[in-house]
Formats: sequence, C-alpha cells, structure tokens
Amino acid sequence: MMNKLKYLLFLAVIFNISNFFVSNTAKAQSIIDSETMAYDSDNNVMNQINSVSQLRDVSPTDWAFEALRSLVERYGCIVGYPDRTFRGNRAMSRYEFAAGLNACLNSIEKLIQQGSIVVQEDLEKLKKLATEYETELATLNTRVNNLDGRITFLEEHNFSTTTTLRGENIIVFSGVGGNETAALGAPKGTPITDGQITANYRTRLDLNTSFSGEDLLKVRLQMGNFYFARGGSNLTDFNFSAGGENNTSLNKVQYSFPVGDRVKLYLAGIKITLDDISDPLSPYTSDFATGSVAFFPSLAPIYLMNDYEGPGVGAYFDITDKLNLGILYSALNGSNPESGNGLFNGKYNIATQLTYNISANTGIAFAYAKDYSGTGDLQDFSLLGYTGVANTDDPFDGNATSSDHYAVIGSWQISPRFNVSGWGMYTNSKAEGGARRGDYADIWNWKVSLAFPDLFKEGNLGAVSVGSPPYAGTLTNKNNIPTDVVATKDTPFLIETFYVFKLTDNISVTPAFWVGINPANDRDPLYVGALRTAFTF
Repeated sequence: MMNKLKYLLFLAVIFNISNFFVSNTAKAQSIIDSETMAYDSDNNVMNQINSVSQLRDVSPTDWAFEALRSLVERYGCIVGYPDRTFRGNRAMSRYEFAAGLNACLNSIEKLIQQGSIVVQEDLEKLKKLATEYETELATLNTRVNNLDGRITFLEEHNFSTTTTLRGENIIVFSGVGGNETAALGAPKGTPITDGQITANYRTRLDLNTSFSGEDLLKVRLQMGNFYFARGGSNLTDFNFSAGGENNTSLNKVQYSFPVGDRVKLYLAGIKITLDDISDPLSPYTSDFATGSVAFFPSLAPIYLMNDYEGPGVGAYFDITDKLNLGILYSALNGSNPESGNGLFNGKYNIATQLTYNISANTGIAFAYAKDYSGTGDLQDFSLLGYTGVANTDDPFDGNATSSDHYAVIGSWQISPRFNVSGWGMYTNSKAEGGARRGDYADIWNWKVSLAFPDLFKEGNLGAVSVGSPPYAGTLTNKNNIPTDVVATKDTPFLIETFYVFKLTDNISVTPAFWVGINPANDRDPLYVGALRTAFTF
C-alpha cells in the first residue's frame, strides 16, 4: 500500500511541474512530458480530480483512503487518469517520491499564502518528510533548473521561430530485364541496352514556414540522378524518379492560407498539382518513402499531368465535414512572356475534384481536368505525366492538342490491416492544328491495389497492385501521316508487389518487383527488380 501513496505524490508533481512550464513557454510542455513521464504507457494524459470518490480503484476499505481524501479535499494535490483510476500499485524511486512531496509542499504553501487553514498535523508530517528527502528535493530542483536552461537554449538557438526543415533521401538499387526494348521506332528484337543494375538517389529538403500558424509557405530543394524510361518504356520508372545530374534545383514554391473556416487558397510560383489540394485516396501507394516503388501504381495520372515546374493557383472548399471540392489552374510556361507562352497562351491545365470522405482512408472522388498543349509543348512534358505507353505521351506528333480527362478514385479501409484502393480513368484527346488536325485518341487506364498495413510486424506494409497503364486504344490518322505513334492493339498491364520494412521511425527498406506486360505493340514484357532505402527527418 505504500506504493499507492508514493504514486499519489508522483502524479502530483507532474501536474504542478507541467503547469509551471506551460505558463512560461508552450515548448516546455512536450519536453516536460518526456522528462517527467507525464503520460502513462497508453499515452493517457493525467487529469486533476476533485474528490477521492472519483478514483474507481480506491475504496473506503483501503488504509490510505483517509489520506487520499484529505489530500484531495484539503489540498487538491493529486491527479488521476482519464478512466478515473489511480493505479497505485507501481514501485517508484526516492526521487519520484520527492517530486510528489515537493508538489504537495508547493500546494500547501499557496494555501498558506492565501490565508487558508492548514492542519498542523499535516504540516508536521510534511516537515519530517522534507527533512528525510532533503537531498532528493535538492536534486529535483537542480533537474528543473537544468531543464529550464535547456528550454532557454533551444529558444535562443532555434533555426527559425517560423520555419521547420523536413528532409527525405531515397536510394534505390535496380535493374531492368527483358528480351527486347519497347522504344518507339526500334525494330522487334532490339536488345535492351540500359538494363544494368544501378544505384540512384533523390534528395528533397522542404523549408516549411508558417507566419500565422494556419498558413504554410513551402520551399523545396531537390537533387537526383535517375535515368528515365529504361527499356524504352515509362513502365520502368520509379515513383520518386528525378533527374538533374546531381544539380540542386528549386522544385516547389507554394503558399497556402485559409479564408474563413472552410476555404483555403493556394499560390504557386513553382509547381502545383491536384494532390496538393485534394486527397488522391491512395493512402498506401502514393508516399515516396513507403508507397509504391513503381511510378504508375502510385496514384492516378490525373494528379500528374501538371507535375511540371510552372506557376499556378488553387482553392479548396469544405462544403460539409465530409464533402470537399478542390480546383486548380497551372501553366507549363507561365513565367515565359514570349508569344505562345505565358499564363494563358501556352500549355495549361484546369483540374477539379469532388471528394466524399466517409472515414479515415475510406472515400470516393470524382475528378475532371481540361488541358491544352500548344505546338511542341508535349515534347517538354507528356500528356499524362509519363505514366503510360509511348502513344500517350504525344499522340499527335507535336501538334497542338486539347484533352478532357475523367477519373473515379476510391479507397476502402476494410479493416485496420486491409485496404483496397484504385481508380478508373478515361481521356479524350483531339489534335487542334497542323497536319493532324481533327485526329483524336481515346486513352484508358485503371488500377487496383491491395494493401496490408502492419503485415508481420507493426509499422511494416505489404502491397500488391494490378492495373492497365494509360494506352490509346483509339488513335486516328485521317491524313495517313507517317508516324511510329499508332493505336494500342495489345492492352498493357502492370503488376507490382512490394514490402516495406520499417527499421526505425525514420528509416525503411523496401524490396519491390514489377512486370510491364505489353509495354508496346508486339513487345515482350519488361521486368524490374528494386531495393529502396528511405531516410526521412
């Protein structure tokens, strides 16, 4: 039963010390919590109680009942857990006991200063205890002073009072195999010349700044050294592919801020995509560090069509607590004032998404996008973000193109350890000028992913994805212009499996394997094996 009284006093000091530091600085709370065990093993915060009857696990038959009643009702210097238990059967050190004693001494001192009546017998008991625990009390005061000094040091040496740094480094070892390349114009049987095992990386550093606590300025630096379209196909690319030959570049400059309670606006000097604004409903495949390793299965191509470094604007509307709408406008060459460029005279994309979120990781969305690419623009950035077979990158040989895109996206968290997600998408493209004027293409793609969170071990993840990457099932050529870009007659498929090993909260290792079937008409499959290691901080 002595343990119950000890725990009583220990809980008291947590309450008093926490309140002391909260009054000085908000940062102190998180430090005090970790230093003084202000949370139990289940992360339940301890709450002040007003009567001993609120403690469900203390009954009048316990010898300490009267002492508990006295402490609570006379001095208010103990705390209990949210489930109204006291849990006093745990052992504690003399330092912890001294901490509890210090809390009650402080509480009684305040009562005396306020002129309240304090029982002399209680004062004598506390005086004797204070003498016995004099050394421990002195040590406690030293620890608190040291902690206060640490807080002051952190405040004085902060990188910034408004900016935080987030980083991610991904290294992947990979190789591509198959009997022949899928490159446009290559004769059948042409061997793959770029399938050797390589080591590639991508590093991102995000500087996130908030001026009001509700807005966010994101500035991203990126560097990488990936080789794209190995084996002559986009189907071999990675979710996190980035070129640049090890050069550091600005990858995103974006500012978002609320307007009222239900509206948020986005301004982007460099890069804005639909998934910046609306949930892509791909909870286990879209993350660069722990999601799909292959590019196509990561998230629907409608989120990737404007993944270029042009400026744009966007808005997010909370229609209800579960229904929201996102819209954006972006321009590939919006910073270029020359003829045929700018915000409104070059390649642009307008996109919107209506999302109904039923619960966490469960919802359905309908997305639409309209884009226009001037002559030659699709040579700078693919129609569908380099996610499909070659005839979807630039269907009309560089001629001006307009497209309408429609997608249905969904995710269903069937249980804590099983999720199904995917999409279906259709694109109608038309040639708007040049020798191909009047030609059109019907482009399709879909995917289904089965994800198994905490598979074999908490924090790990296993997943299998099956889908058909974007392909032009219909592609007219009314004027019989010579071209290698023709309609798809052999429907492509991509199958990927990966497993994420979480070594720590910040380090994961992911083996992955996928196969691209029919990467081009009359071409054998391409195989990719990869081992990704991701570091986040």
